[in-house]
Amino acid sequence: MEKISASKPLVSYLRVSTKEQGRSGLGIDAQRAAIARFAAGEGFAIVAEYVEVETGKGADAIERRPQLAAALAEARRHGKCAVAVSKLDRLSRDVHFISGLMAHRVPFIVAELGADVEPFVLHLYAALAEKERALISQRTKAALTAAKARGQVLGNPKLAEARVTAHDRLRAGADAFADSVAPAIREAQAAGAKTLRAIAAALNGRGIGTARGGRWDPKTVSNVLARLGRTP
Repeated sequence: MEKISASKPLVSYLRVSTKEQGRSGLGIDAQRAAIARFAAGEGFAIVAEYVEVETGKGADAIERRPQLAAALAEARRHGKCAVAVSKLDRLSRDVHFISGLMAHRVPFIVAELGADVEPFVLHLYAALAEKERALISQRTKAALTAAKARGQVLGNPKLAEARVTAHDRLRAGADAFADSVAPAIREAQAAGAKTLRAIAAALNGRGIGTARGGRWDPKTVSNVLARLGRTP
């Protein structure tokens, strides 16, 4: 890329969480476009791009992220240069991992949050997202336990019986997940999210994944609202 003297250098880091996503390009183009829009609007010039396919789980995740390590090294090579991601969870969903990255003394910029967000605020966002995921997990487990206590069959080792009860098991899991995210949806609606798209954006902004760990869209929000017996 041709260097623009009036622009500040920026290293772009893109990450997807599975090899399947890496092969299909799912998510990469959207991340690249988000960072490009941010750079153009804030006067940055993207001097390098690094793409990672890695789960990012575990305290030693940095050791399994050679592209992130390379991005850090490239940023240091350019002097006062930051590493940019589209969303905070593209770095990690673990607050301790985020804290460890700050020790490298390379600034990070989250495109959706803006260029002036302090590292302390990034820690807060990461901590809030981590807490929210823990609460969702607890609510889901509690709902499944309650369903089991009511006598609802959630699993069966016999294949023939499993085929009969598969639909009920999936429905129970979906209902439990809907109940677990209901508080977050109500909070988003109370804050002014009145459309399916607005609710989806609010959930994505808080780092809350769908039942399959993906991003929310109007359809997935509509499905959950239908289970909750609500309309947007």
